[in-house]
Amino acid sequence: MQILIYISITLGTVAGMEFVAWFAHKYIMHGFLWSWHEDHHKPHLKDGFFEKNDLFFLVFAIPSALCYILGSATPHFWLFFVGVGISIYGLIYFLIHDVYIHRRFKWFKKLDNPYSRAILRAHGHHHANPDKENCESFGLLVVDEKYFKSRKEWSKQLKNNEIYH
Repeated sequence: MQILIYISITLGTVAGMEFVAWFAHKYIMHGFLWSWHEDHHKPHLKDGFFEKNDLFFLVFAIPSALCYILGSATPHFWLFFVGVGISIYGLIYFLIHDVYIHRRFKWFKKLDNPYSRAILRAHGHHHANPDKENCESFGLLVVDEKYFKSRKEWSKQLKNNEIYH
């Protein structure tokens, strides 16, 4: 029974991290820490492989590490599995965002299905505006249904400006 609780905590944390990532992206990255995130929207501003935006890895890694430590060193062992969930979400985020979407590593070249195309469209729409204001699609895994439409419908809506409300 205990193992089911730990699995539930881990999976619940992974799911909850999508909201945390959305919130952090919308209100922190596009808010008071735009100075870290800006070079991600304006890649011509960066020098080399790394971006200032990569500092957000630490923002999420620190709570995960603290959960591992506190869960291992205190009677609150369940916190260890919160740390595991944060780490799993971080791995998913890295693989989808940095590897698949931004091609920082040349893996997943043949990933092509309606969900992966919707993720690309949503993220592309987010990056269509290089400034911190007037962006949408701040999440990663939860994608608005409008991004699942066919390319033909997508192009037609872009021309008619329907997709931007």
